[in-house]
Amino acid sequence: MKGAPSYAQMRVAGVSLEYRYLRAAADAPTLVLLHEGLGCVALWRDLPERLVVKTGCSVFAYSRAGYGGSDPIELPRPLSYMSDEAQHVLPFVLAHANVENYSLVGHSDGATIALAYAARSTDPGLNSVIVLAPHVFTEACAIEAISKIRDEYSESYLRDRLSKYHRSNVDCAFYGWCDSWLNPKFLEWSIESELADISIPILQIQGRDDQYGTEEQLRRIESGVSSEVQTVLLEECGHSPHQEQLQLFLEAIADFIDRG
Repeated sequence: MKGAPSYAQMRVAGVSLEYRYLRAAADAPTLVLLHEGLGCVALWRDLPERLVVKTGCSVFAYSRAGYGGSDPIELPRPLSYMSDEAQHVLPFVLAHANVENYSLVGHSDGATIALAYAARSTDPGLNSVIVLAPHVFTEACAIEAISKIRDEYSESYLRDRLSKYHRSNVDCAFYGWCDSWLNPKFLEWSIESELADISIPILQIQGRDDQYGTEEQLRRIESGVSSEVQTVLLEECGHSPHQEQLQLFLEAIADFIDRG
């Protein structure tokens, strides 16, 4: 792969964001993919196509500012960057793309954004939230894992691999993410107080070997929200269920959507 492919662009609050929208049937609901802290549209790879086939839903994904082919941002990011995205960006992205009947599918940082959005949103078009490897508070294991990655970033293959997808945004994407998490004040970060305002169904999927979070994340979500929560724990799986246990992940989402 010589570089990340180009996607359509939208302007939200003066910022250009790349996105793709795979449309299924005219009346099909949409799965809105919210990427992880080092992700972007291209790093979902062929998952959007697989989700369309498996669920019959349309799929929409975008790269947040500072990622992929979207506009860069100034660093450092504020420590509230995930809640800021949920409150000040995502609603306008959905409106611009005319997404009206949808579920949010968030991975890692994207899962936090999905939960924070669901806690604030009064949009009747939001049907449910699907979170992969979610985090609603900071755990020591996440700090340890991110510290290790930061030490290895410039001296390993990681920067070169990520640059294929983030291009000129690669350092912006990496340091914007890791420097926020490694800020000592981030040890106090949490969105648990917001969870009680979520009243729509939730599917949460986590690998038992997730190096960035323990099952306590799932327990806090289950006890914190006021809605039904379905939990799927995957064996032989780390932080990326949609890559490491793809078929089980697709089946879990399809069953959840069908029951909804």
